[in-house]
Amino acid sequence: MTNYNNSVHHKNTIPSTWHGNLDIVYALRNGKTQPISDRVQAPLKVQRPFYPEGDICHTAILHTAGGIVGGDCLSINLQLQPRSQALVTTTAASKIYRSNGLQARQIVEIQIDEGACLEWLPQETIVFNGANYRQDLRVELAPGASWLGWEITRFGRSARGERFLQGEWRSYTEVWQQGQPLWIDRQWLPGEEAILNSPHGLAGHSIVASLTWIGCEVSPELVTKCRDVTCNVSTTIPITNYGVTRLPHGLLCRYRGSSSIEVRNWFTSVWQLLRLSLLDRSSCLPRVWQQ
Repeated sequence: MTNYNNSVHHKNTIPSTWHGNLDIVYALRNGKTQPISDRVQAPLKVQRPFYPEGDICHTAILHTAGGIVGGDCLSINLQLQPRSQALVTTTAASKIYRSNGLQARQIVEIQIDEGACLEWLPQETIVFNGANYRQDLRVELAPGASWLGWEITRFGRSARGERFLQGEWRSYTEVWQQGQPLWIDRQWLPGEEAILNSPHGLAGHSIVASLTWIGCEVSPELVTKCRDVTCNVSTTIPITNYGVTRLPHGLLCRYRGSSSIEVRNWFTSVWQLLRLSLLDRSSCLPRVWQQ
């Protein structure tokens, strides 16, 4: 488990901070994936499960406080028992407010047992100017298990003209199988004018995003189809910066641009293509996305 004692230390000195927890265990029961155990501590909450596909459990996580501030630490632990299948998303965009001097944390630990599959599809994260935020996501895959996840991050409330000129953002993602790393991705972005404008940073854009499939080899033909999807995305804004890479155990899509609609449409189209090609599932958008 990731150590977050530094965040816990501040609990006694800053009463207004939140230390929320969410633990869910999924299991296959009578042909349908069900949450057989869940423990929740505010400000995290989980809506009742939905079954728009019959057997796959759709879960929506709600953050009742509305946003994350310095000193907050949210811990999410998910376990999928053998052959279970779940799709987990969030009810709304996550907001990371200006720091009060402390770092805000989110720690996600996922265990996916043999033959199980998790689709981890949280909605956009908005990092306010002056925020200090770190998110850690670690996935433990058993043989025959698979994970598909994405991360969409907007720096600054760009609709208001705000830019990420102060603060810090860190994102660490790790996928392991039987003690071997399958995918390690560490990103760091300090809030600086030079970084925002650099071609090695945001290049003047406000959004970066990644979509990752880990579970089995992906054919070159499927990689080509994922690249071709960008030509068919229904948006008036052309894709500005994107890439699709074949990984030893999966596939990676990267985006850098300025439109949430643009990246959401592209990622959704790629996700649906991977669903059909690798999981033999048809398209099914989570209910909370349509509200």
